[in-house]
Amino acid sequence: MDAVFQALAHQARRGILDIVKDDPGCTVGDVCAHFTMSRIGVIKHIRVLEDAGLLLSEKQGRERRLQFNVAPIQIIHDRWSDEYSGFWAGALADLKYRVEMQERKKKRVRASRNAGKTGKNA
Repeated sequence: MDAVFQALAHQARRGILDIVKDDPGCTVGDVCAHFTMSRIGVIKHIRVLEDAGLLLSEKQGRERRLQFNVAPIQIIHDRWSDEYSGFWAGALADLKYRVEMQERKKKRVRASRNAGKTGKNA
């Protein structure tokens, strides 16, 4: 997980992931065309992404085709969101219950006031 966070911490690597996500199977050369840094610099960033499991590469002849692997990000998302989504779902349900109880109390007070007014006029 640390490798994924470290890989995502750099703007250029996030850019590489966006490029590969939008163009699955693109080559390293295609990715390099989007950057002003050297090819070696881009390849170093690609290696960091591969080591984190975020990029998969397959050599086809002289080219390396890149694929985005969302699984490591999904694992992190599931770990953090599942834990907190239960908490927030419970908190929202509690808030909904409290608001509904307040509304019921207000309706009872209004009804008793209206009953008192009609009782005086009768």
